Amino acid sequence: MRAVPVLVVGTGFGCRIHVPALRAAGFEVVGLVATNPGKLEKRAGQAGVARWFTDLDEAISATRAETVTIATPPATHAALTLRAIARGCHVLCEKPFAFDAGQAQAMLDAAERAGVVHMVAHEFRWLPDRALFGRAIADGLIGEPRLLAMDQFIPFCADPATPLPRWWFDPAAGGGWLGAGGSHLIDQIRAWLGDFASLSGRLLLVSEREADCEDSYSLRFMLESGVEGSMQQSAGAWGPMTTLWRCVGTRGTVWSEGGEVRIADRNGTRTLPVPDDLRLPLPPPAQDGAARLSHFEIGPFTRLAEALHAAITGRTACAPVAVPTFADGLAAMRILDAIRASSAAGGALVRP
Repeated sequence: MRAVPVLVVGTGFGCRIHVPALRAAGFEVVGLVATNPGKLEKRAGQAGVARWFTDLDEAISATRAETVTIATPPATHAALTLRAIARGCHVLCEKPFAFDAGQAQAMLDAAERAGVVHMVAHEFRWLPDRALFGRAIADGLIGEPRLLAMDQFIPFCADPATPLPRWWFDPAAGGGWLGAGGSHLIDQIRAWLGDFASLSGRLLLVSEREADCEDSYSLRFMLESGVEGSMQQSAGAWGPMTTLWRCVGTRGTVWSEGGEVRIADRNGTRTLPVPDDLRLPLPPPAQDGAARLSHFEIGPFTRLAEALHAAITGRTACAPVAVPTFADGLAAMRILDAIRASSAAGGALVRP
């Protein structure tokens, strides 16, 4: 494979996940870009990246990068993406895709006009249990899907003393748990069952953390397919992480439990085997602190980076899931905007 030169913008998630995943997928990381020179130089050294820059235009010119990946706070995504596209670069942008749907539309329009490869970092589509959950529905194993419930309780934000990315609780930066965590689940619902027709949502702060953004949300929705759904997610819940995802169809039910996907129907209950095409690369050892989730995140991100590399080099992508593009980023932002509008109106019914 040709080593495609890529710049990574952002030194947090960018260094921890983007850099190793891009390298594993056949990219050459030719530079890091960020705003803090001291931290930038240190992180570049730790990541084994020879060059670093505080200006994206300068970085593209100096390295002749063909691709830019963006791992910065959401409010910065549009400006960075548009600058990279204007220089003819392919772009992979983190989620939440933009500050709002207006910015997201401008990003998609620019990418399509320029004819560059564009993807949004909804890498969790490649997680085996999520991909297998969707495949079970698509293969008709539960008949016609009618009802979806998704509930998740996570202790990330429960203790106000826990250090977290600053943008998570900064409204001006596009913060809030709806974007930080909910954007992945919104995308997953769309990938499994299609687009949203209407919704009613509330944003909540349940922890003692002093913040102007939510750490939890509650949502009811109707999909265009007619599937009714509900979703509650809290990152401020003390106790062990708990997840329940269940889709009820006319002939059966599919759910995820402990990383396994199970089906129940008139023939009983069974666990679905993970097929070879859904298996991920072996993860690095789990670590403590800020890197504690690397072993969970890097495998699916490597698969996303492989799809990006294939699209750039003109090879046929063999992705077992639909590859998320800027169009998916825009669709998710419209839904996030609708949830925020509904919450501001006391949970009023809104059509995205």
